Amino acid sequence: MPNLHTDTPSAGSSRERLLAAAKHLIAEEGYERVSTAAIAREAGTSESQLVRYFGTKAGLLETIFDESWAPINPELTRLVAASTTAHEATIAILAAMINVCERDPDLAKLLFFESRRLRGDTAEVQLSKGFLDFSKLVVHLIERGQKDGSFSQALQPIAVCSALLGAAEGMIRDRLLATNQHQPPPFPQSQIRTIFEAIVTGLRP
Repeated sequence: MPNLHTDTPSAGSSRERLLAAAKHLIAEEGYERVSTAAIAREAGTSESQLVRYFGTKAGLLETIFDESWAPINPELTRLVAASTTAHEATIAILAAMINVCERDPDLAKLLFFESRRLRGDTAEVQLSKGFLDFSKLVVHLIERGQKDGSFSQALQPIAVCSALLGAAEGMIRDRLLATNQHQPPPFPQSQIRTIFEAIVTGLRP
């Protein structure tokens, strides 16, 4: 399994400290409840520096997503290319993403609770570019699977992608919610892979 590096840069410049502070505070308290003043204070710098580097709190969050996804998607692409079948690659992607969540709990919370609510100048819900690139990778993987027998050709790749991502996200999110509420996980992590494998296998011709 690839060792996907998702850590923010080590403490150093005010930009790096702002990214690290925002990532942790937003993960713990939620985007709406965290002020730019609190982020700057946690980072040991000023709000003017936050504005200088990121413009707004929304710009700061978007940068966190962009820089977090940057090392993930190339590694997943290599993982897919190294897999014999699309079925094998799909399961491997799930395992890799679970590994990301284990290694970086703050990022996991942002991905599952904040990534579909990127703020901007409009009221429209926006998705991070990294997630859109990841979705495209999965769609291409499913198209490949329809040629190697991993997935039924009667199904639309985008529909299969939506179903698989929804199932994986739902299970991982439920475990994160339990952790946030200081409750035991509703099911063991091994169940995520077992159920996901069953779904993927059921989508064969």
